[in-house]
Amino acid sequence: MVEHSLGPNGGLVYCMDYLEKNIDWLESKLKPLLKEHYLLFDFPGQVELFFLHDNAKNMIMELIKKLDLRLTAVHLVDAHLCSDPGKYVSALLLSLSTMLHLELPHVNVLSKIDLIESYGKLAFNLDFYTDVQDLSYLQNEISQDPRSAKYRKLTKELCEVIEDYGLVNFTPLDIQDKESVGNLVKLIDKSNGYIFAGIDASAVEFSKIAVGPVDWDYYRVAAVQEKYIKDDEDFDMTKDSETK
Repeated sequence: MVEHSLGPNGGLVYCMDYLEKNIDWLESKLKPLLKEHYLLFDFPGQVELFFLHDNAKNMIMELIKKLDLRLTAVHLVDAHLCSDPGKYVSALLLSLSTMLHLELPHVNVLSKIDLIESYGKLAFNLDFYTDVQDLSYLQNEISQDPRSAKYRKLTKELCEVIEDYGLVNFTPLDIQDKESVGNLVKLIDKSNGYIFAGIDASAVEFSKIAVGPVDWDYYRVAAVQEKYIKDDEDFDMTKDSETK
């Protein structure tokens, strides 16, 4: 930033551009980790990197192509935005724009949910904000705010765009709650296919997990996989005998 007289945002855009042009260096660092590691790429939170510029997207697509990675984008949105209808609509629009731009399996997360009440009482229950259903109710809330009333028509159009796509919803995250964290991890592992790697089952069983809720038990899945292996070994030992 000092060398090129850049501000924080310009510095990050420059970094992504520099990293994209030196992607071979990053690939060489990642290759030794591929077999035995679950990779997490923690990107900076500047939103313009992910729906205004192509550097980050190009870099991600190159890694997927060259290293055969199966990635999921996890987009964290601060829960306090729910206390302000206008900001919440902005968060929805940003989430949708990022999903369409990155073209990856995508999980939107409503983070710091344990602190949401400290920002004031919500106009609706939490499910309204996580499921993103019928935003017309939200438009009525915005209309009651003198600061936002003049943007009523624009807000209505934006809400219709969000609902027409029907892609955005949120998974709540309370970092202090093991179950909340576990459910998010399972959802991510489901979207990138990690959960399926250890399952030797039919296409029907895969489909049940794919469309079902994230309520499986990792240990139970591992036990089932171990049973499949053991049964297969027993079969090999007895396949030439009369007990086959």
